[in-house]
Amino acid sequence: MFYLLISFLSFILLSKSFSYKRLPPWEAKMSLFSPFLLTWFHKGSLSLSFFQLFTLSDPPLKSTKLESSDEKKGTSLLDLPNLALESILDRLSPSDLCKMANVCTHLRNACEDEYLWEKRMNQKWGNLIGNSACKQWHLHIAHKRRSKLSTPSQNRGLLSSCFGGLSKFMRPTSEIKGKIKRSLPIDSKKAWYQSLESGKLWFPAQVFNRESGHAGFMLSCYDAQISYDSQTDMFKARYPPHGRRAIEENIAWNRVRAPPVDTPPHVLHVSDCLADLKPGDHVEIQWRKSKEFSYGWWYGVVGHLEACDGSGANECGCCSNEMVMFEFSQYSVGSRWRKTMIDRKRHKEAGNEGDGYYGGVRKVYKEEEIRRWKCVWPNRCVE
Repeated sequence: MFYLLISFLSFILLSKSFSYKRLPPWEAKMSLFSPFLLTWFHKGSLSLSFFQLFTLSDPPLKSTKLESSDEKKGTSLLDLPNLALESILDRLSPSDLCKMANVCTHLRNACEDEYLWEKRMNQKWGNLIGNSACKQWHLHIAHKRRSKLSTPSQNRGLLSSCFGGLSKFMRPTSEIKGKIKRSLPIDSKKAWYQSLESGKLWFPAQVFNRESGHAGFMLSCYDAQISYDSQTDMFKARYPPHGRRAIEENIAWNRVRAPPVDTPPHVLHVSDCLADLKPGDHVEIQWRKSKEFSYGWWYGVVGHLEACDGSGANECGCCSNEMVMFEFSQYSVGSRWRKTMIDRKRHKEAGNEGDGYYGGVRKVYKEEEIRRWKCVWPNRCVE
């Protein structure tokens, strides 16, 4: 029945081609195309080249009026030299770059340049992305690639395979042009930036004064998995097990940092600065409540031993002593958390279940790190 319908349609078109009235261009082309259409339904195959040959043989006519109006418009953005275009795009925000990429293929390729997005990555995320966050991103890429490879291809039916080419052609032109044919590479800088900005990617970082400044965590920095919230311009944090709270929200930028060392939170940090420590040095020392908990980094200053009055540098023997004193001034005088001593040469992990366990030590050299600790200093001493 369907075959008879197509044959009848072909007969009508052929009959019009013999009429004395001049046919419109599209009818004339359809009359030439009808035998191929009939053959396609009979044999079950159609060459797209024939279809394109008859439909695209005549170029669209442009009126002289339109051409003259285009000439009066002057130079467009696409006519600019590459250096000038790059200079303009370099001044756009990330959201404006994404909008500009939807204009045309040429601007899309220019707006997705790795240089532009690497610069924006460094501007916003450079101080927060460390080695551990980079490793997390590479694991995320590998997982997406494995998921893409393991996704089974959809089996198309007989009619879908036969009519697929024709149905694709019959789509509206605006729909075809509106789609981006080339997908964004999953390992590009733009994809990384968008994953961070959208909050879909959780990555390793450290949070100052855990649990919104809880008294038990003042002047400490704990490892966590954090996620960005663009609506509030703040972060959410998920802490390792055995903590007081699993998730913390509304964390400001000044409370997060990239881990300064690659030591995992449950591993003792190898101290390489103990022999050189002297009174007045700024340090961070690992501490945990029990061996089941993960370490946090606590800020302190190297102090003088009780046998030394610290009256003069020449008379001070703290630098040559095997023991080194750490002071945590956020705690009041007389608190059991105010001071602790460790052995310079044989230090591994010292402490007990009552006072906790002190781990590795790292010396703070940069003034920027010291300023960040002072920015989260408590308003009053902790008991």
